[in-house]
Amino acid sequence: MATTLSARKKILFLAQFSVLLAIEAIVCFTPLGSLPALGPIVATLSHVPVILTAILLGPLAGSLMGLFFGLFSFLVWTFTPPFAPIAFVFTPFYSLGQFRGNLWSLAICFVPRILIGLVAGAVFTLAKKRRWELPAAAVGGVLGSLANTFLVLGGIWLFFGRQYAEGAGFAYNTILAVIGTTVLTSGLPEAAIGGFLAAAVALPVRRIVFKEKR
Repeated sequence: MATTLSARKKILFLAQFSVLLAIEAIVCFTPLGSLPALGPIVATLSHVPVILTAILLGPLAGSLMGLFFGLFSFLVWTFTPPFAPIAFVFTPFYSLGQFRGNLWSLAICFVPRILIGLVAGAVFTLAKKRRWELPAAAVGGVLGSLANTFLVLGGIWLFFGRQYAEGAGFAYNTILAVIGTTVLTSGLPEAAIGGFLAAAVALPVRRIVFKEKR
């Protein structure tokens, strides 16, 4: 009986993860995941399935979904980059003239995306023990999204600052202003969406699927 119950839980987990993974693929590989923003890095919805996975299935599952987010992003920037002059900051396998990526490109592409799920899931799990589900989900979604934003932009500035400025077509001495603008026009809207959907979607789903009480 215990074995059957365990098998059912695994099947349920795989089914739920697969549905969220399909949504992740849709927002990564189609225009449905793009939001209008200023600058070469647009706001996206690709972080949302990662946050939902973390809230629904835990930080480890969220981190795994973040890994898939990084993989999908890597494939997009390698083969069909939305803005070719800066593709090298996300993949070492794309070059344009003197601009070339390296192993730090992989770190920028994968590590922040994995941390979305880890941060969102960990915040929710810790606060949930105190029955703060609603604010925990919202704050977890916001912090997970911001971790991605600041690590991606910080990594670009730290490892590819001058090349990125040249590729994007602005003066290097304005890079901090450009990064700040990107945070305002892309990072904060992404964080707000992540926090709202974590509370508005993930919590009701948890209560329906896992029969959790308010």
